[in-house]
Amino acid sequence: MVVGYGIINLRIPESGSLKNKRSVLNRILKRTQNEFNVSIAETGNLDSYKFAEIAFAVVGNNSRYINGKVDHLLRFIDKLQVAEILDTKTEIMVVSSFMEAGDREVNKYDEL
Repeated sequence: MVVGYGIINLRIPESGSLKNKRSVLNRILKRTQNEFNVSIAETGNLDSYKFAEIAFAVVGNNSRYINGKVDHLLRFIDKLQVAEILDTKTEIMVVSSFMEAGDREVNKYDEL
């Protein structure tokens, strides 16, 4: 399993209130979620109407695919041109199987 996740810090220059900020963020979040099928949400700078922090996560089985998807997601948000990307931090994490098939214990929920 491969997990790609990141944090994007944004500046919303046209925003004059939290209501305007929420409108811009909803546009970014909904369009990104629909385009890439990722989990994405506002995670920081909640009380600032000029700045926002959003985080996203995507899961797959190929690290090249996930890396490309994360890069494409960042370009997509930048091309929306509704907010300025100030900073990004992304990570790609490969998670190996926790248990081998033979080591797995059978419990009461396996039969459901």
